[in-house]
Amino acid sequence: MSASLADLRHRAWVCSGCGGTHTGLFDLVVARPYHWPADEPAVSNGDIAGRRHVLSDDFCILSGEHHFVRCVLTLPIAGGRDAVLSFGIWSSLSKASFHAYAATFNDSDGGAAGPWFGWFSNRLPFYPDTLALKCRVHPQDGRQRPRIELEPTDHPLAVDQRQGITLDRVLEIYAAAGHAPAS
Repeated sequence: MSASLADLRHRAWVCSGCGGTHTGLFDLVVARPYHWPADEPAVSNGDIAGRRHVLSDDFCILSGEHHFVRCVLTLPIAGGRDAVLSFGIWSSLSKASFHAYAATFNDSDGGAAGPWFGWFSNRLPFYPDTLALKCRVHPQDGRQRPRIELEPTDHPLAVDQRQGITLDRVLEIYAAAGHAPAS
């Protein structure tokens, strides 16, 4: 499919992977941190208090020792004013940073906390291994998920975050994630 950014942003297209119809750019989401057991279900955010082993939409504690939060990684798209490809991913946080974030999660001005050091906690199959890349977790105001800033290394994902990606790369990533526009 030969498409322009305007085509992708404003027209509906049929996905060859899922068969659904997508309109515009859409986020790709990873359901859980890499180390969370796949067979253990998630609970609501309100059910995490006092638990040592839990996964919710926004928080994860693994065996009482490892703490994770769902974040957003954005890659600017070249040639598109304010166009980004976003990923819902997970980052580790220290126990203290995790609890500081959780305490302000429902506040409209949660962005005043942080940023905190974290480890990128997912493998994105369309990049060389991304697990354990160093990052900064930037809380956002208005109950928006924290923004991830990767350490400025030569890892292709970190380079893409700094320099942006082309529309062709967006389409490659969608295809690798099973969401390529049908021909």
